[in-house]
This record gives sequence, structure tokens and C-alpha cells, in this order.
Amino acid sequence: MTFTEKCNPIFVQAINDYHKTDNVDTPINNPYELKSIEYYLYLKNWIDTVQWHFEDIIRDPQIDPKEALVLKRRIDKSNQDRTDLVELIDSYFYSKYKDVKVKADATINTESPAWAVDRLSILALKIYHMREQVERDDAEPEHKAKCAEKLAVLLEQQKDLSTAIDQLISDIEAGNKYMKVYKQMKMYNDPATNPVLYGSAKK
Repeated sequence: MTFTEKCNPIFVQAINDYHKTDNVDTPINNPYELKSIEYYLYLKNWIDTVQWHFEDIIRDPQIDPKEALVLKRRIDKSNQDRTDLVELIDSYFYSKYKDVKVKADATINTESPAWAVDRLSILALKIYHMREQVERDDAEPEHKAKCAEKLAVLLEQQKDLSTAIDQLISDIEAGNKYMKVYKQMKMYNDPATNPVLYGSAKK
């Protein structure tokens, strides 16, 4: 089984589990062993799925500004959780392949395995929600047809991205590529680097 053959069903499982209630406040019930890669993949997609619905809610033109601010804070935290988890998954890959003998002509990829997996998780959500549009009983045939075309493209993209991720992992295993784990230095989250935050602390 390739890595994406493991990923994609877990992403679908997390999405389906969320939509049993379709509520952003539903507690996660991760069915996998704590700290296993399956556990992290399920958690990753759950975070993405909840944030997808945060983004839907905050675009309501009638939303109360106070509620929108609270929701913006939740989106900010979700983004940080997502980033932290991607770095954790990359650390899994880095640890797994740390003893591989890297070839002299090995190259580094433009993005790490986990950031590519992040894209695959989001893609699973796009597929779920585009399929939802195709199957809408209240939608016009033209709308459903356009969405069906988009769904076909998304499914092809999922296939291509899965192949590319598995190839990257194979190249790392073979020493043809190497990877590094770079921490995302989000300066606006850091009270020491965001001038609004460290400026207010001096007042």
C-alpha cells in the first residue's frame, strides 16, 4: 500500500464523520491509535474540515460583527494547529528516512511531503463538497452540469497529486531526494515579532 492509499480513505472517513453532525463544535472522536501516523492524518483532515465550515460561516453577509471577530480568532487558531500538524507529519517522514544514504546528486523538492499531503487533504474536501453540489435536488441542471465538470477535474487532480506524493516518498526512500523540516515562522502570531503586539505591551 502506498502512502496516499493510506491517506485518502482516512480523509474520506474524517469528512464523513464530521458530516454526521455538520457542526463546527462537534468534538473529534479520532478512531486511531494515539500518535500513530493514521491518528495524525485523521486529525489533520478534521482540522481542515472544521476550518472549511468556519470559512463558510464567516462569509455570511448577515453575520454579527462580534461573532465574526470570535470566529476569526478560531480560524487563526485553526491555521496555527494546521501548520503545527503539517510540521509534525514532516518530522515523521524525516525520522523514518533519516538513515537513508543520500546520493551525491540528490535534490531537494520544492515542497515537503507533508505540505503536499496538506494539499491532498484539502482536495478531499473540495471533492466532497463539489459532489454535494452535483447531487443537489434543488439546483438547476446547468449548475449541476458545471459542477460535474469541476468534479471530474478535481478527481483527476487527486489522482495526479497522489501519484506525485508517492513518487516523492519513493525518491526519498531511494536517496534520490532529501528533505528538511522548516518551521513556519509566522511572525504575526508571535508577540515578540508582531509590532502591534509588542507595541501594545510597552504602553
